[in-house]
This record gives sequence, structure tokens and C-alpha cells, in this order.
Amino acid sequence: MFVDKAKVFVKGGNGGDGLVAFRRELYVPEGGPAGGDGGNGGNVVFRVDEGLRTLMDFRYQKHFKATRGEKGRNKSQHGANAEHMIVRVPPGTIVTDDDTGELIADLTRHGQEVVVAKGGRGGRGNIRFKSSVNTAPAIAENGEEGQERWVTLELKVMADVGLVGFPSVGKSTLLSVVSAAQPKIGAYHFTTITPNLGVVDLDEERSFVMADLPGLIEGAHTGVGLGHEFLRHVERTRIILHVVDMSGMEGRDPFDDWVKINDELRLYNAKLADRPQIVAANKMDMPESEDNLAAFRDKVAEVRPDIEIMPISSLTKQGIREMLYRVAELLDSLPDIDDQEASEQAAKAEEGVVFRYEANDDMAFEISRDNEVYVIESEGIERLMRRTQFNSYEAVMRFGRILRGLGIDDALRKRGAKNGDTIRIGKFEFDFFEGGQDDYLFEEE
Repeated sequence: MFVDKAKVFVKGGNGGDGLVAFRRELYVPEGGPAGGDGGNGGNVVFRVDEGLRTLMDFRYQKHFKATRGEKGRNKSQHGANAEHMIVRVPPGTIVTDDDTGELIADLTRHGQEVVVAKGGRGGRGNIRFKSSVNTAPAIAENGEEGQERWVTLELKVMADVGLVGFPSVGKSTLLSVVSAAQPKIGAYHFTTITPNLGVVDLDEERSFVMADLPGLIEGAHTGVGLGHEFLRHVERTRIILHVVDMSGMEGRDPFDDWVKINDELRLYNAKLADRPQIVAANKMDMPESEDNLAAFRDKVAEVRPDIEIMPISSLTKQGIREMLYRVAELLDSLPDIDDQEASEQAAKAEEGVVFRYEANDDMAFEISRDNEVYVIESEGIERLMRRTQFNSYEAVMRFGRILRGLGIDDALRKRGAKNGDTIRIGKFEFDFFEGGQDDYLFEEE
């Protein structure tokens, strides 16, 4: 089974918690803090493996979670960082965020890597909070949570040559003749429902990968028939080998077939109209093929005089060798897909890039009302709460001082908060009291 699309869940490992500890050696006067930092959580990393051809592995395993970092230790020892989770994907895999649709990576080269879920940072131990005014802090932080999200994997077959054309024009037969691939072949429409790859060996030093792609029908660019399930794979090919049935056995006109297929390619992606193309005029062993070919040449010359037309027969192998060597010559003159994409990106960069300064509003907050509860919304403050160890009195006092420093106390008073009102931040609720240092009594929902 060929699987070319999958949706998986990825989660980076949580960071290890920092530790509160003190030195207690007999001959060390006044001791001091000795709690180490927690280790960082592992990342989830996608790595390209050229030995893979499908996304079949993701059909059965859809959750990938990296391990968390170790907790901090006493004697000022830091916890170990977690190992990264390496997930192998085939070349040609496009990774997008399932919620936002944002492109995360386009993985094409063997060994190429991308971090799809970052691990959380380890929490700081109490050795990090020592100062001239607090020489024995009993404060440590929890490790940050690792990033988590659903991602969509979409595979676009990596091939040098892509066979396109209407169903039953002989694409699968041609691939079986020129390579060791054994695609399913039959005298009926839509035999090929998944791409088939074959390596064409011309001689000891020349070879290329050919893909037999599922047959198209009119309206495929809108999703009709196999639609996008096929067209996504054409984008990766360096040369389009357009197979046309010259016999007219199916009751179709060869020139109309050629025009319709090219229209579908252009409407799906305008760049495909400029992709090098060779027309393989197939089934030349049939009686009426010569007359059809002559008419086909005349019509194509009026529209695209640059298109090469090579008569072949997959059944008798007529013209196959000449066509393959012409394809190899054209491939030698073309850059790799990676180089083409790099050139396009460089061209875009030359057009000019506008850099904008964005202020760091990580600790910015908004206050709203939920019935009688005041709700404080802030990504940075919620993250600070998750890192705070509320079983420590000093940590609670530190958190309260940070809130006051951000102006949250004053903002709550302006919104009408009074003594005893309930304040909610993330999953925590606490009572609000004006005035003293010990204003906050935290309790989890």
C-alpha cells in the first residue's frame, strides 16, 4: 500500500525540575545553596531517509513523544539533557502545522533534519537565585513543558522523470519495459491508483528515476477523480514525459488529450507549464498511428513548437532506446530540484526584504471578567506560573513581586477588584487582597 498523506501528534519532552538543596559538609561554614538545574527535554526531529518511499510507518504509529530531562541534583549537579527523538521520513515529505496550515519544512535531501516539536527548558535550581541579599534561597523552578501539536505529512514523490497522461495510454507498460518495476497493468481505466517508481539504467554511469503517476481526467485540478492525489507528485519531477495514445483506440483525439492534460497541470501549478516536456507518442505499432502522429505534429507545432515528439511502442520497444537517451541528455542539462528551489528563493530575496522590529510583548496581559472572577490572560505569565513551585513560600513571594512589578495589582484595582475577589490565571485561582506582601493565596482549580 502506498501512503502519501498522514496526520501525527508530536510532543517535545518536558524539562526537568530544578532542585532546592543546601551544602551540609562538616567543614563548610554556613553551607549555601547546592540545588542543580534540570535537564532540557528532548526535541522531536524529522530526518530524511532515502531508503523510505512511503509514509506507511505513520499509518500505525501516530504519536511521537520525546523523553523529559532529568531533575536537578544536590551538590550543584545539573540533570542530564534528554536524547532527541529521531523520526525517519522519506525524501519529498512536506510538513505543515495541522491547526494553522503553516509550512514547517520541505524535506528533500538525504539526512536533512527539522525540529517539529522543541523540548522544554530545564528549571533552574536554587544555586541560580543566590544573591547578596538572599544567600540561602529556597527557590527552584519547574521545567518547561515541551511543545506539542498535530502536524500533517504530505509526500511528493521524488523522481527525475514523471509519466503523465490519460488512463490506459500505456504509462505502466512503458515503466515495466524500461525498468525492473512491476506495476499492475490492465486494459481498463484507472489501473494505476498509486505512483510506481522504477530506476532506468542506461549504462554503468547513467541512470535516473522514473515515476508512473496515476492517470488524469479533465477537472483534476479541482479534485475530480484522483485529482490532487496525483498532481502533488508531478511538482517534484524534473522532466515531464507526456505519454499520448496515437492509435485513437479509446475514441479520443491525441491532440485533445495532450491539451487537456497540459491545462490540468497549468491550472494546478502555473510553474508546471514551464517544466521541460517530451511527448512519447505511444502505440505506434497500431494501424492508424502514423496518420494520427502526422496530424498531431502539425497541431502541436502551431501551439508549442519547442515540444519534442518521439514515436515509440511499449509493446514492440520501437523508439524506446532513443527516447531514454534523449531524456538522459536533457536531465544532464537541468539543475536538481533542490537547486531550482534554492534559485527561486534567492530571486525572492533579491526583490527586497523589509525587516520590522517587533516589541517583545511576551509578558503583556489582558484582564477580563467571567461572572464574578477576574481572568488574567498572558502567555508569558502563564508560563511563569507553570515554572513556579508553589509549595515553596519564597517562590510564591517571588511570583507575587513579579506580578506587582508588571502592574497587575494596579490594573485589577482599576477594573474594580476588591479584597477577597477571585483572580484566575491559567488553571490557578487565588484571592486578591490589597496592601501587604502576603497578598496571594494560590490554589489549583
